[in-house]
Amino acid sequence: MKIIVKEAGSRLDKAMADLTKYSRTVTNELIKDGQVTVNGNAAKAKYKVQEGDVIEFTEPVEEVLEYLPEDLSLDIVYEDDDVAVVNKPQGMVVHPSAGHTSGTLVNGLMHQIKNLSGINGVIRPGIVHRIDKDTSGLLMVAKNDSAHEKLAEQLKAKTSKRRYLAIVHGNLPSDKGMIEAPIGRNPKDRKSQAVIASGKPAVTRFEVIERFNDYTLISLELETGRTHQIRVHMAYIGHPVAGDPLYGPRKTLIPNEGQFLHAEVLGFEHPTTGEWMEFTAPAPEVFQKAIEKLREQI
Repeated sequence: MKIIVKEAGSRLDKAMADLTKYSRTVTNELIKDGQVTVNGNAAKAKYKVQEGDVIEFTEPVEEVLEYLPEDLSLDIVYEDDDVAVVNKPQGMVVHPSAGHTSGTLVNGLMHQIKNLSGINGVIRPGIVHRIDKDTSGLLMVAKNDSAHEKLAEQLKAKTSKRRYLAIVHGNLPSDKGMIEAPIGRNPKDRKSQAVIASGKPAVTRFEVIERFNDYTLISLELETGRTHQIRVHMAYIGHPVAGDPLYGPRKTLIPNEGQFLHAEVLGFEHPTTGEWMEFTAPAPEVFQKAIEKLREQI
């Protein structure tokens, strides 16, 4: 593949990542493996590109992901011919990816639900929206393409309901609030998101349920669905989710128990009947034990 640099100043690995679909990690590996030339010559990752430089490289062969149905005993809260609602456990990845080809929600769905929509391809059958690996709770699953399109339209139009429970660090100054701050990829760390001026609009509403000494139990509703939205927004206002390995402090509520964020309520119009449907899933046991522990410390 050949690309021509139009703006000087970036490191070679970053310039390649900005100009292609590949991550900086991948471009760095290509450079180390001698698969990249600049103007016909080998160059190091730290080389500062110049306007007009011609970068040529061999495109990496993408890993072909093979996934199979697995009996994971998923908690299917509701199911009919068009839609299913599943309560995802904490620690489970939603769909297969490099490094996660088994044990995902999709693997389990393929075993328990025979018909799934194909709009998102063979890797994400039925998946209309996602929650993070370490977030537990409710997800809607489409069983055919028509249902998928209608459910996705509701998410886009902000007419569906998604309410979360979270334990966050610190004591929030107000009982209710709205965080409106744009979110995009962190320019300093491609694996994380951040509030940045060039990000996409993001709105999170929160309400305090219970206050403890150094933590607060809150409910949150999403008006938008940006990657890591709740986690980024809460960290942005100085109250990161307890146990969050990416945006929170290392010293937290219960070490090695994951982040205390749970998708508690999910509501939407049925894609065929138009009937409003709303589901609630209790927080997992570890979450409830953490609340009990906090109450004892007051």
